[in-house]
Amino acid sequence: MRYISIKKILLALAVIFSSASLFVACKKDNTTGTPSISYVRVTRPESSDSLLIGAGQGQLIAIMGENLQDAKAIWFNDQPSRLTPTYITNTTILVRVPSEIPIQVSNKLKIVFGNGYELLYNFEVQISKPYIAAMQCEYVKEGDVATIRGNYFYLPLTVTFEGGVTGTLVEVDDDLIKVMVPAGAQPGPITISTNFGESKSNFWFRDNRNMLIHNDPWSGWWGQGNVVSASDPLAINGNFTRITQPIGSWGWTEWIGGKEDALATSHNLPDDAVLNPAKYLMKFEINTLKPYNGNRIKFMIGQVNGPDPDWNAEPYYWEPPFDTKGEWQTVSIPFNEVVANYVTNWGVRPQGYGVKVWFHGPGALDADIAFDNLRVVLAVLP
Repeated sequence: MRYISIKKILLALAVIFSSASLFVACKKDNTTGTPSISYVRVTRPESSDSLLIGAGQGQLIAIMGENLQDAKAIWFNDQPSRLTPTYITNTTILVRVPSEIPIQVSNKLKIVFGNGYELLYNFEVQISKPYIAAMQCEYVKEGDVATIRGNYFYLPLTVTFEGGVTGTLVEVDDDLIKVMVPAGAQPGPITISTNFGESKSNFWFRDNRNMLIHNDPWSGWWGQGNVVSASDPLAINGNFTRITQPIGSWGWTEWIGGKEDALATSHNLPDDAVLNPAKYLMKFEINTLKPYNGNRIKFMIGQVNGPDPDWNAEPYYWEPPFDTKGEWQTVSIPFNEVVANYVTNWGVRPQGYGVKVWFHGPGALDADIAFDNLRVVLAVLP
C-alpha cells in the first residue's frame, strides 16, 4: 500500500510540473508587445554571426527580433514570400527571399501581423545588373533588329546606343534582347539599364576601330574582283567582299589581303595587341549564303612575302563547319590564339602589317560567303 501511495504522489507531482511548464511555454508563446526586428542573419549554425543587409533571390534567411509570433505575411519589395507557421516563433522567422523580380523596388521587407500591424525593415533583394555578353552581329542598319545576348535582362529595360538614342524593344527574355536600331545610333558601346543597375558593353556597335581589312575603298593585292557595292541589299557597312566559286581540296585560293605597302590599313594594328595579344580579340562579320562546310580559311598577319612569318607552317586556321544561314554574324576569336603559331620574326613592325586571308585545306567547298570588317580590338574596355 505504501508503494502505491508513493507512486500516486510522484504521478501527481509530474502532472503539476508538466502543467507548470506548459503554462510557462504558453505564456512565452502568447507574449504581447510591439513587434521588432533586431537583425537578419544567415541560417547556417556555423555562420550565425553573419549579419545581412541584403540577400539574393531564393536565399533562406533568419529574421531575429521580438514579438514576431503573430506574423501572417511577409513582403520583399512588392513580392510576397511564403511563410511556414512552424518556422515562426516569438524571436525568429525563417523565410526565403522571393525568386520573382520586383517591379517596384523599395529595398525594404514588410511583415504583416494578425492585428494588422505592419513592420518595415531596410533590406535589399540583391538582383544582378544586366550582363552583356555579345551582339549576334555588331553591324545592324537603322530600322533593322539587333540581337543582344547576356543575362539578367529584367523589364522595365532600356537599350541606349552611342549618340544617346534609345532602341525600340521587340523581344526581351532574361538572356536575350531583340531591339530595333534607332536613327542616330553611332559607333560605340551600348548601355542596358534596368531597375537593378546599368551595364555598358565591352564590344562596340558598328565597331570601326583598328580595321585590318575593309573595302571602303578596297586596297591590297587580292580580292578586288570580289568587292560588292554598298548598294547591294546584303551590305551592312559600305562595300563588302563576297566569294562565290568552287574551291578544290588543297588548292590555293587567294581571297582578301595584301602586302603592307599595298594595304591602306597596314598601320592599324596596335603595338599593344602584338605585345599583349591575350588582351585582344580578332573580329569580323561573315554571312554564309551557303554553309562553310569544307576546306579551311587561313589568317596571317605580318609580312606577306619573304622569310617571316612562314605562311605554310605558322598561320591560324579557322576551321569549318560554320553556317549563319544567310544572316550576318560577328565572329570573335581570342587574338592570342590567332598568333599562337606566329614564330618567325613576329613582333612590332613600324613598317606596318600585311594581311592574308586565303582558302587552303582538305575538302572541297562550294563557297558563297560574304565577309567584312577584319579588326583587332580590346576584349575588355578600359
